[in-house]
Amino acid sequence: MSTETKKPVDNGVDLEALVGARGMLEQQPELGDFTWRVSSTWKWGNHCENLVEKFFGLGEEQGHHTAFTYDVDHPEQFSATDIGATPVEYVLVGLAGCLTAGIANIATLREIQLRSVTAILEADHHLLGTLGLDPEQRPGFDSVTVKYIVDADATPDEIEALVAQSQKRSPVYDMLVNPTTVNVEVNK
Repeated sequence: MSTETKKPVDNGVDLEALVGARGMLEQQPELGDFTWRVSSTWKWGNHCENLVEKFFGLGEEQGHHTAFTYDVDHPEQFSATDIGATPVEYVLVGLAGCLTAGIANIATLREIQLRSVTAILEADHHLLGTLGLDPEQRPGFDSVTVKYIVDADATPDEIEALVAQSQKRSPVYDMLVNPTTVNVEVNK
C-alpha cells in the first residue's frame, strides 16, 4: 500500500501572510479602511504623467517600495503623441490585474496549482458620446468582455468557481458594475 504525499501548491502567493491579513482584519475591521491615491500632471496635448506612491491603510500612511509612473495619452489617430495607453485601456488593465491576481489568491487558498492564467479583455466604446456628437450615447464603455484561459490542476468546474469567486471579490469589477460616487473639486 503506497501513501501519496500531496505536493504543496506554489502559485507565488504567501498563504501564511494572506491568511494572517484576513485574520487581522477580521479582528480589527477598521484597519481595512484604505484610501488610494494617484496624482496626474498634464505634460502636453493629451499626455499626462500619473504618479502612484503613497496610500493610507492599516490605520496609517503607507508607501509603495518605489513610486510608479504611468504615461497616459491617446493614439496618433486623435492628433496625440501615443506615448502611453489611453485612460480607458488603464481601466481594462486594472480590471484584468485585479481579477487575475484574485484567481491566484483563491487558487492558493483552495490548494489548486496554477500553471498559467491569461485574461483577454475587450471593451466596446462608441466615441460619439465621448466627443459630444451624440447626446444619447454614453461616453463610457457599452460593455466589457473578459475571457480566461486557465491551465491548472483542477476540474473545469473548479476553474469556473475560481473565476466566479475572483469576480465576486474584485473591487475593480465592483466599481465597473455598480455605481461609485466620484466627487470632482476644483481648488481655487
